[in-house]
Amino acid sequence: MIKKEEMPLCDVATTVQLVGSKWKTLIIRDLITGPKRNSELKRSLSGISQKVLTESLNSMIRDGLVERVDFQKVPPHVEYQLTTLGETFLPVIEAMRQWGQFYKEQIG
Repeated sequence: MIKKEEMPLCDVATTVQLVGSKWKTLIIRDLITGPKRNSELKRSLSGISQKVLTESLNSMIRDGLVERVDFQKVPPHVEYQLTTLGETFLPVIEAMRQWGQFYKEQIG
């Protein structure tokens, strides 16, 4: 997790630092409905490379937004899910969805 003294002074900049990439925001969107396996996320996120998906998930785990659940099975079974802290981002995602819909209506 980012230490408080390492965070930007601006609260908006802090949010952008944590979830500012399009992939991180879309990963959160996909995890809203529940835990997902790596392959499910990769399929849903058209155009993301495995490297970027792994880096994004690891970053979000470090930041406390996502957790990795290892079921200790053979073959390996790992899922990713939002943490309680990550779930607090859901109203932001919903506001982004609503604004995107509004924008499409305005230009269409």
